[in-house]
Amino acid sequence: MTITAANRPFRPYGAGHEIFSDRSKELILVGPAGTGKSRAILEKCHAIAEKYPRSRGLFLRQTRHSLTESALVTFEEKVVPEGHAILQGAARLNRHSYVYPNGSEIILGGMDKPTKVMSTEYDWAYIQEAIELSEDAWEAVTSRLRNGVMPYQQLIADTNPDKPTHWLKARIDAGRTKALQSFHRDNPVFWDQERNDWTDRGREYVLGTLANLTGPRRGRLYLGQWTGAEGTVYEDSWDARKNILPRFEIPREWPRYWIVDFGFTNPFVWQAWAEDPDGRLYRYREIYKTKTLTEDHALRILQLTKNEPRPVKIICDHDAEDRATFEKKTGLKTVAAKKTVSDGIQAVAARLREAGDGRPRMFFLEGSLDERDQELAAAHKPTCTEQEFDGYVWDQRSGQKKGDQPMKEDDHGMDTTRYMAAEKDLQPKRVRPVGTDYAI
Repeated sequence: MTITAANRPFRPYGAGHEIFSDRSKELILVGPAGTGKSRAILEKCHAIAEKYPRSRGLFLRQTRHSLTESALVTFEEKVVPEGHAILQGAARLNRHSYVYPNGSEIILGGMDKPTKVMSTEYDWAYIQEAIELSEDAWEAVTSRLRNGVMPYQQLIADTNPDKPTHWLKARIDAGRTKALQSFHRDNPVFWDQERNDWTDRGREYVLGTLANLTGPRRGRLYLGQWTGAEGTVYEDSWDARKNILPRFEIPREWPRYWIVDFGFTNPFVWQAWAEDPDGRLYRYREIYKTKTLTEDHALRILQLTKNEPRPVKIICDHDAEDRATFEKKTGLKTVAAKKTVSDGIQAVAARLREAGDGRPRMFFLEGSLDERDQELAAAHKPTCTEQEFDGYVWDQRSGQKKGDQPMKEDDHGMDTTRYMAAEKDLQPKRVRPVGTDYAI
């Protein structure tokens, strides 16, 4: 089967070919990065909208911004023919939907603003990178598939594998969601079907970029395995199902804290935290970005927080020059972070675990990221703090023992989170004056 429209011929292979005839109620393409999963699904979605007049579909990702920078780029630049009627109107970033001449419509949204997409009914929905969503969000989407215009209703999704205990793998293993495995050889950009060999781009990306990844990212993004990291620092405390919360409006009376880990080549990380009356901490805003000057980050932070209470404390990495720049541009004073590692990790772990009331004392709100760093995403690096947890492992090289020191790799959000926990939970050590006796 070859799909040809204008100057964009597309021929799907493997799982990307199978999805066009598969009408399973829940269908997902699973495979490593770069197998053409999203392109194939987007081609099917466009074909459905053209074939069934007045049908209603949904493009969805965890955040609307990430959808705009990924699926919509592919859809508009590779799938939809140039000059097509649905490309008229609002720019990609501000577009609410694609409206077809036959009355079909594709609604666009993110789970960071669920009410905008969950208030209507659909014939089909496409969830990109499904591991980002919760199972509750997945099932909420299935409950909206009741428009009844098409002869079948379908939730179709794609994903790279994640850890073996992820809810999506459990759903697949239980037979509730049908999974089709995709491979790098399904993507003609990277594999030449006629020559039965890698293309130049395939050698560069698959055999270069992906093959050189390390840890669980290599297993998931290069080999397509559901795998976890051995010796994860927070393996007994971090649980995304409990530590990540849906976004809510932070009460103005809750104290705010800003935590900064400076960087340029490595990510600059800024986290905004709020503390509730019971002492629980909520990360509700974040910048996680490379190749941007500290002064520009400072101005952006002021924009993001212009209607919020000022922080009671700004805790920073110890770089004197960057701290001075940050203070000058924001007009706010900073303090140096408590950077001890072992006790800081213990403080974070204690907050991530459930307390006596059955709830953790440290949370990360969905939709906190200001802007997804596309270079980090292309390199398959973490693009926010939550994505660091699963790959944050103990350094067990050269005879070091598990629990001694974590690996210093992709840990910038981990450092920032540790500074926050240390500020609240680690008391400064008292120095006993010489010659002083204390009663016991």
